[in-house]
Amino acid sequence: MRFIPCAVLALCFSQPAMAFVPHSNTQSNALRTQHTSSSRSTITNLHMSSTSSTKTRRPKKTVADRTQAETQSLIQDIVEAVIEAGPRAGPARTIQAYRALTRTIKDFIPGTNSNPETYSAPVALRKLFERMGATYIKLGQFVASSPTLFPKEYVVEFQKCLDSTETLEWKIIEKVIKKELGGKSIDSVFAYIDKTPLASASIAQVHAATLKTGEDVVIKVQKPSIDESLKADLSFIYVASRLLEFLQPDFERTSLSGIAGDIRSSMLEELDFEKESKNVQEFRVFLKENGLDGVATAPKVYSEYTSKKIMVMERLRGVSMLDADQISQITNGSAEGTIITALNVWTQSVMTMPWFHADVHAGNLLVLEDGRVGFIDFGIVGRVSEKTFKAVNELSTALAIGDYREMAQALCNMGAADEEVNIDQFAADIEKVMRNLSTVQTDVTVTAMGDGSLQGSLDLDEKEVTQVLLDFVDVTENNGLKLPREFGLLVKQSLYFDRYLKILAPNLDVMADERVSGLGSEFSTSLPPSRNNGNNSNFDGDIIDVEVA
Repeated sequence: MRFIPCAVLALCFSQPAMAFVPHSNTQSNALRTQHTSSSRSTITNLHMSSTSSTKTRRPKKTVADRTQAETQSLIQDIVEAVIEAGPRAGPARTIQAYRALTRTIKDFIPGTNSNPETYSAPVALRKLFERMGATYIKLGQFVASSPTLFPKEYVVEFQKCLDSTETLEWKIIEKVIKKELGGKSIDSVFAYIDKTPLASASIAQVHAATLKTGEDVVIKVQKPSIDESLKADLSFIYVASRLLEFLQPDFERTSLSGIAGDIRSSMLEELDFEKESKNVQEFRVFLKENGLDGVATAPKVYSEYTSKKIMVMERLRGVSMLDADQISQITNGSAEGTIITALNVWTQSVMTMPWFHADVHAGNLLVLEDGRVGFIDFGIVGRVSEKTFKAVNELSTALAIGDYREMAQALCNMGAADEEVNIDQFAADIEKVMRNLSTVQTDVTVTAMGDGSLQGSLDLDEKEVTQVLLDFVDVTENNGLKLPREFGLLVKQSLYFDRYLKILAPNLDVMADERVSGLGSEFSTSLPPSRNNGNNSNFDGDIIDVEVA
């Protein structure tokens, strides 16, 4: 039986005897631990506490049981959040929130709208988030990419959360560039800048440009004052979660404030474009050190012109991984080899780097004019804990031999259980989902061209990818398990690659083809010692660390 798309996931961890552990060097330890202080093992702790409470009933804690130290800690957090947000951001965001809420309510009330919509809580919340701006759009995207954390109906609805905003006038963007170049004039750095943006999102606007030295680049420019609104919003969300837990101690079991704190830290770091540029540069080093820069690349970052608020990088020109006809022309009919290359490169990065590219949708994975695979937009980066690596390794072995019971056991080892899991029933449910995956179809579009010819294209529905992942999550939750978000991110990338394989290599058997299945043995000899020796002296607990750009 061909295991799709989980066979793709299995390829990432195809060495059963190998011990997968985090990097032990200073750099990777720093990368892995930088967001863990406020809420290590967030998901695990949440459900392990539930497990223990079912075994031993303890008196229900109330707000009256709060200690003086707990009260002082809450007050301190509130004061710090207010100071960080600044004096101007709060009132401005309050006015914007009022307007956004009023508009959203009107969408569903007869009499105020000529064509009122039928009320739906997920739809209403998604519209409100979009109207609230950058912070809430990012939160919406976090919901959409976290089926292991949020209800199914919200995950599906928030797939529609649009991160596309009105463009800012060039004179506004120009002021930011001038300031961030640190005394250099724009004319001394750029020979040309297109004043019409390539894209405009909630946090940044992107313009095409040419350096004085002749290179084609893009400039990612952070929108003015976006940091103030982000700090105000995220501080409010964090304080609200702290207050809720303080007033209703039972909510502490959900680690609500811990999750809010982690989101707050990650999103505030997103305002620092120097951090994103470092991710891109690390990926380029990975490609070069492993001899992969001849088949894949990421944009070159021009660090001398990059700051916390602007990022100047090479402009990569290519076509989407869904454009089979163009890829075939570029690669002289080797579309199959191209997708195998993309899969192998991403797989090796998962195995050897301290983080992985966690958003390989068709817009971020290109086939360039020279035939190389281009990885762009390192905004969503996932880090996988040792526990998850070990469990996925067990899962891949079970996938390879089609042992559903062992798959169920591996998932139990990965997740947090609310109750005793019936392994046999869980295995039967997994088998049903796996068999349903083969029925997912790719959309075919035929377009009539001006010269009378027909052009066909293949596409995939983002909703289908999400639905498959949701089905898998449903099976685990129905059997009393909660999986870490990092696993959901890995599976979603595997689903993307499965769709690309169906489009570009429909007859490929990923488990039998030597170009793919040889990946583990070929690369295992070049893995860094930290992936082979089991040394884990500086690591403790699960990491759920996602950076969203």
